[in-house]
Amino acid sequence: MSNGELSGFIGVWLPRVEAEMRAVLAVGDDPVAAHYGMMRYHLGWADTQFRAQNYPAGKRLRPMLCLLTCAEVGGDPDRALPAAVGIELLHNFSLIHDDVEDGDEMRRHRPTVWRIWGVPLAINVGDGMFALAYAALQRLTARGVKPKLTLAALDRFTQTCVALTEGQYLDMSFELRSQVRVDEYLRMIQGKTAALVGACTAIGALLGGASEAQQTDLLQFGQAVGMAFQIQDDILGIWGDPNVTGKAAGNDILRRKKSLPLLYALNHEQAGDEAQRLLAGPLDEDQLPQVMALLEQAGARRFAEAQVQMQNAVALNALTSALGARAVESPLWALADGLLHRTA
Repeated sequence: MSNGELSGFIGVWLPRVEAEMRAVLAVGDDPVAAHYGMMRYHLGWADTQFRAQNYPAGKRLRPMLCLLTCAEVGGDPDRALPAAVGIELLHNFSLIHDDVEDGDEMRRHRPTVWRIWGVPLAINVGDGMFALAYAALQRLTARGVKPKLTLAALDRFTQTCVALTEGQYLDMSFELRSQVRVDEYLRMIQGKTAALVGACTAIGALLGGASEAQQTDLLQFGQAVGMAFQIQDDILGIWGDPNVTGKAAGNDILRRKKSLPLLYALNHEQAGDEAQRLLAGPLDEDQLPQVMALLEQAGARRFAEAQVQMQNAVALNALTSALGARAVESPLWALADGLLHRTA
């Protein structure tokens, strides 16, 4: 499938994802209307007064991966639509809670839910979206999915929820530690990022009628794409073009975010001690060149890029195992390859 054909698929199914999401959230009369209004605000559908708006709301990449996988194994994407929406709602639940836990005040160029309405309400809004994610999956039977398959999808979904919380725990625990190993970081992103991307492809394969072997391969494909996606994000957080990413150069360094390149430098035999000294306290922009020089000395960018390429190879091998020689021409690979080579 060409990029044009992939764009055509997304053009057809993205509005259907949005419509299904709105159907799941079509609840909330007074006196709880504001509870759902906050959800709609986070999703880009409303302003702070809950008036209908269309703000930037993310690319919906996860539901697209789910629907593409379903189609690629011969299934009808319409049957998988409730699961794709459940995955997207789960992702957004995690973002609402992440913003609280990280103290982030802005998301998609707008104040976060907790920043406007406070931490207690934001936690509750996230909890509500988590519950609605399950409600979305339960709509599978109305699409003609057999109860046994619906239960299997719910089981994979639940495993993913557990993995997300484990990954988030590890991420927060790293903030309290001066030293974190690279292998510990990779374990963290397996839970926090890769598990959800793996769920997209695994559930899409399940609902599309894939064999058990294909389901295993496509789960591995999704997990590898998720790993590469996060590491590429780490690279862009340090070396990305501010005009493209919308973030200041070296933003992750100033925040002392324990991303893969930084951890590699901190654990490097030659550069590690000096990096530890610099990062022991607050950083200002005047110190950025020193940190960047240490990253260069350690070969941190080369290491991170090699990790992306390794996960890229794992993903393509798994997809080839699932789909055969046509894998490299598949819409799944077109979408994944675009994610792995993105600049923002």
